[in-house]
Amino acid sequence: MPTPHERPRYARVADELRRRIMSGAIPPGSILPSESALMSEFGVARGTVREAFGLLRSEGLIVTEMGRGSYARPVLPVRRLGSARYRRELEQVRTGELGTSFTADRSMPWAEYTLDREFREVPADRATAELFGVDPGTVILERRFVFRSHGVPQQMSTSCLLLDMVAGTPVADPDREPWPGGNTGQLYSLGITITGVREMVRARMPLRDEIETLKIPGGVPVVTITRQTYAGDRVVEVATDIVIPADRVELDYWIDLS
Repeated sequence: MPTPHERPRYARVADELRRRIMSGAIPPGSILPSESALMSEFGVARGTVREAFGLLRSEGLIVTEMGRGSYARPVLPVRRLGSARYRRELEQVRTGELGTSFTADRSMPWAEYTLDREFREVPADRATAELFGVDPGTVILERRFVFRSHGVPQQMSTSCLLLDMVAGTPVADPDREPWPGGNTGQLYSLGITITGVREMVRARMPLRDEIETLKIPGGVPVVTITRQTYAGDRVVEVATDIVIPADRVELDYWIDLS
């Protein structure tokens, strides 16, 4: 048994493995030594090594896969989110450039951008209705998206439009996705010019379907964004939940106090 001031053996094993990962001695994506090798190196039981691995998984430092073993989590490209991304969409609409704020954030070509989508007409719940400034039960077009970069799922979102605004238009057709210029381009095609965007950002641990869809390793939280898109004083689009793994995003906002 460790003394009151001595860290448990599994924590000391985890400390050393963490140091190797953070220093690059175990590079991102590299397989960790086997349980047997670590048992021999540290003079500990197999259960101790597994506890150390469990701790590192909970910190998001390693990933364990059946048939492959445990490996240092690969470093993924970080996407920077800032207010300029929506101005970029306006420019894309005006120039006819193929792109969206998502492709601009990642500096990726249009051909490498794909989008899983599911559209349905539903009555707005109280929270969504409040974001739109309409009565609960107002029918909306709810669009669930999974954004992919080079085939890899990077982001999920639920974007809503008022059905009476888009019914019978190409914007309501899921086969038209992905749409150049994103929401900005879609609304512009309806004669609506976006004048402002409000975003509310928070962090939480991912839900099961988010973990499975976005391939999120244990211990990694997600950043969630609730968005209201304005044309003048009117809310014309609401994203109730944009979900991005926190290790793949950096928030970059300029606040003008002049």
